[in-house]
Amino acid sequence: MQTGNIEKFKTLSQFKDIRDFNNNMEQWMLDIKSKFTKSELVALKRLIRFSAKVTGVCNAKIATIVSATHNKDGVGISRSTFKRMIIKAKELGLLIVEETVRKNGSKSSNVYVFNRFYGQAEPSEPKQLNQPQTNNLFETNNQNKEIRTEKSYVEYKEVLDASFVSEKVPVQFTNFVKCFFNNAKHIEEYWKLVYISARRNKVTEYITETGINAFKILVRKIKFNKVLNTYGFFYGIINKKFKALYWKESLNKWWKTE
Repeated sequence: MQTGNIEKFKTLSQFKDIRDFNNNMEQWMLDIKSKFTKSELVALKRLIRFSAKVTGVCNAKIATIVSATHNKDGVGISRSTFKRMIIKAKELGLLIVEETVRKNGSKSSNVYVFNRFYGQAEPSEPKQLNQPQTNNLFETNNQNKEIRTEKSYVEYKEVLDASFVSEKVPVQFTNFVKCFFNNAKHIEEYWKLVYISARRNKVTEYITETGINAFKILVRKIKFNKVLNTYGFFYGIINKKFKALYWKESLNKWWKTE
């Protein structure tokens, strides 16, 4: 993704306005606040404040954000603290982080994109975004195709296909998802959401099968143009499925002990 002014990244925003963004952040905080140290929370809250100009999106340099915690928050943090916070936020599904490059190919500051809280519906009457022309989802030919939604987060010069997916991702999941997203990074991101949700809901069985079933629902929704944020929508689906699976397993264990 090419670096640029923050206005360039408006299409990455998942929120209707600042009020919608704040409501989602409040929900996130209630759910994940305990996962961060006090210093990491200072870093996170400062990043949220920096994400107000383009709602839910920030491309400020780490040094700028860290400096602001010293000058404005009264509790300065280190660069390493900020990076630890980002790692946790990504694992929890709060953030998507995209790297940017300058015209000469050198790395520039990251773009931080906040996700909607998985329990929050998309805002009503969402603004229409420019969407690149793509082929129909189920049109078949000899080339692998990637779904492009109105919320396209990444523009690659060179895209690594499914053969480059990490060994941590189950082969069955990769083989299914690559039919629609033949992109190693996208497949790994979807599996990360499956893993996070399974861990949060204390589910240890049928994880891959449930992930595939949830992705089938996502594909159907995309087919009917009902999804703006594929990652957030997918997380909502998988979370509901794992919650149901958890209660089913708990009930079965209860019956066996009776």
